[in-house]
Amino acid sequence: MSEKPNHKSGFVNIIGKPNVGKSTLMNKLVGENVSIITSKAQTTRHRILGMLNGEDFQIVYSDTPGILKPQYALHKSMMQFVRLSVEDADVLLLMVEVGEKIDRELLDPILRKTEGKIILLVNKIDLAKNEQQLEDKISMWKEYHEFAAIIPISALKGQHIDQVFDRILEHLPVHPPYYPKDQFTDKPERFFASEIIREKIFQTYKQEVPYSTEVVVSEFKEDEKIIRMRAEISVERNSQKGILIGKKGAGLKKIGTEARKDMEVFFGKQVFLEQYVKVEKDWRRKKNKLSQFGY
Repeated sequence: MSEKPNHKSGFVNIIGKPNVGKSTLMNKLVGENVSIITSKAQTTRHRILGMLNGEDFQIVYSDTPGILKPQYALHKSMMQFVRLSVEDADVLLLMVEVGEKIDRELLDPILRKTEGKIILLVNKIDLAKNEQQLEDKISMWKEYHEFAAIIPISALKGQHIDQVFDRILEHLPVHPPYYPKDQFTDKPERFFASEIIREKIFQTYKQEVPYSTEVVVSEFKEDEKIIRMRAEISVERNSQKGILIGKKGAGLKKIGTEARKDMEVFFGKQVFLEQYVKVEKDWRRKKNKLSQFGY
């Protein structure tokens, strides 16, 4: 592979608390919907890589699960993804909200483990009461840690995302590309199909049901005009299975219809989707089940 002598390449990893806007930022930076976005916290469960390629650079972005205090074996697995992303980061994007307080118990151990440059992104500036509140919050974070840069942004509205890109490029090391230049993510197609289904479950149901749900695409057959897939949706209890399926199957049908529409846009061809719901009791607490699900 022939590259320019000053070609830059590196891992830029996004961390922050649940629902702070990491996935929204990831999609804005990469230009593809590679990470699940819903209004509910803890929707990202895996570490998802998205590549942005230019003539003389490759940025490998990494979206991670939200930083939290683990309550299940699933949470511990999710936090392992976070720890790995901190340790291998060339640039670490720490994302916080305008009104967020500094949680030293969570942040101190994480920030000590990175050798990369840390850029603080103060997100959701459009929700700030006034300029003074924003300035006060930025001053608070300046006193907490010496960051390579502090950039106020709105990931949802795309405000100041260009500044984030410029600072990232400034701190990237000179290095050949880590991945082929025509690749935009490390995940297989069936992973994104399962994420789209899981997103629709989060958007449709409330309380515990979405968090107790895991989706696995067990069959994925593609030909020139159509993709045929089978998705297995696991829940923890029979009552959750009933809620998910709905009266006369209406709930499951709604999820399938909405997921299929998004999949056809994502894959650029017709999709035939079969869905099945099964009970895997307390799967979030069982290491063998978590391993089967890729955690």
